[in-house]
Amino acid sequence: MRTALTSLLEKYEERILGQKRNIKLLLTAILAGGHVLIEGVPGTGKTQMVRTLASLIGGNFNRIQFTPDLLPSDITGSTIFNMKDSSFQTLKGPVFTNILLADEINRTPAKTQAALLEAMEEKQVTIQGETFQLPDVFFVVATQNPIEFEGTYPLPEAQTDRFLFKLQIDFPAFEEEKAVLKQVIENNYSHFNEHPILDMNTFLAIKQEIQKVNIGEGVLDYIMQIVRKTRETEAIRFGASTRAAISIGKAAQAWAYLSGRDYVTPDDIKMVANSALRHRIQLSPHMELEGVTVDQIIHELVGAIPVPR
Repeated sequence: MRTALTSLLEKYEERILGQKRNIKLLLTAILAGGHVLIEGVPGTGKTQMVRTLASLIGGNFNRIQFTPDLLPSDITGSTIFNMKDSSFQTLKGPVFTNILLADEINRTPAKTQAALLEAMEEKQVTIQGETFQLPDVFFVVATQNPIEFEGTYPLPEAQTDRFLFKLQIDFPAFEEEKAVLKQVIENNYSHFNEHPILDMNTFLAIKQEIQKVNIGEGVLDYIMQIVRKTRETEAIRFGASTRAAISIGKAAQAWAYLSGRDYVTPDDIKMVANSALRHRIQLSPHMELEGVTVDQIIHELVGAIPVPR
């Protein structure tokens, strides 16, 4: 199974150029059972990145374009009266899938954003008082545009905390971007319909194996020191939650497995900590006025904590 997963990652890297680290983090997140918030300007391949992953693991994919007039029932589904047989019928919404792309999630009001909370945390949806279970593999990837805030509704802390990672998609390097251009023009085909490398049963078996990846006491202490330090430094107004520590631990297990190991090292924690924390902490006002970024603070914070041996 590990060989199949390695083949999947290699195929993924062939199809999505210039985002090697981000696609490994995206794969890490779905293996860890979490969800991802992606921030990036339009035209950087966010939708293609997610749709290609769904194809490679043989999963179902749905995309929702979030708009100001989108209703909660447009996501979860609704109940209608069937006049033909005089009974009520439940129509399930696009949330019933393996991989859901919530495109520009901050363009819809909080009431509609909240429709995803139950699904993301408990993997179930309630429609007119009746509860329905979501698939065993359920992965939400939400996107937002970082440069246009007019007419947007910032995600509340309760919802951002439910994302395992926040990834930032930037433009690729010159040669990588040129390779994308050349690949599309010369081959003239879509990457959206890749042949699956895995099936759902194999993917679930791999997730169960990842849960057995060992995290030593020293590494657990290292995670807790990082998270608690975010609550103690003057540069941070609001620190990370306990869920952040759990997210780092689970993500590190998946990263270690992808790296060919059955144990977690402090380096694995460093690789995932930034993406797991950047959306969970708020800088103090004086830090923001000085132009300091969250990523800079996290880098300094993690670097100041002694690495366990």
